[in-house]
Amino acid sequence: MTRILNASAAALLLALSFALVAAPVARADIIDVVKKRGVLKVGVKADYKPYGFRDPSGKIVGIEPELAKEVADKLGVKVEFIPVVSSNRMQFLQQGKIDLMIATMTDRPDRRKVVWIVTPNYYSSGTNILAPKKFGFKKWEDLRGKPVCGIQGAFYNKKTGKEFGAKIVAFKGTAEVYNALKAGRCVAFVYDDSALVAQLQSPEWKDYEMPLPTIDDAPWGIAVRHGEKRFHHFMADMIRGWHASGRILELEKKWGVANTPFAKAMHAEWRYFETGK
Repeated sequence: MTRILNASAAALLLALSFALVAAPVARADIIDVVKKRGVLKVGVKADYKPYGFRDPSGKIVGIEPELAKEVADKLGVKVEFIPVVSSNRMQFLQQGKIDLMIATMTDRPDRRKVVWIVTPNYYSSGTNILAPKKFGFKKWEDLRGKPVCGIQGAFYNKKTGKEFGAKIVAFKGTAEVYNALKAGRCVAFVYDDSALVAQLQSPEWKDYEMPLPTIDDAPWGIAVRHGEKRFHHFMADMIRGWHASGRILELEKKWGVANTPFAKAMHAEWRYFETGK
């Protein structure tokens, strides 16, 4: 009988030990971790002027680093910018290499499965063209019958050709396109408007413009790790505050970006929500 009881007790202890091993370990709240560390690690772009890029001294600056700094200030900690690119930014967040990601990321359903994108969205981008000012393009229909450069496989090539009648000349990379545009092989380059804004910051493009109304606008999302509920709510409040105060509009002006329809609309919406005016 004693042997049976001992065997039963042993089995119970073994089962409990397995249960403890299998049980998920509670993760410390990231806000508490950041405050204890004294530093907020934010993944930002370092090659996407004016949203996140290196100045002549090598320091990362731009619209998104400024927003990241404001988050750190609100938490009462320092900020550390971690350079990320499109291919690793979500992985860096998942792996804990960064605490927060503000890196020109379009908000898409597939990405929401990987990281926790905060609502409301903070920014957006769409499709536009880079063209010599001498052509005086005003509307998309002005491209009808004209050669327009594009990137192979880009979804907006088909729309620009089919709906607006442009003759798409596709290239593999942007460097080839910019060379072709300067050489006169096409009258414009159809591309992401945020990238074109960045290109226009350079003096070598002073005779070019982004003249058309942006189409196919897609929102950008700030992201935290899944499960970081408190930080997610904190960031949602930060974004609402930026929109209500007009902070995004201010940063656009500061960094040489014409106020976007998205930023203006979000300011009007959240200012009214916060103040009733």
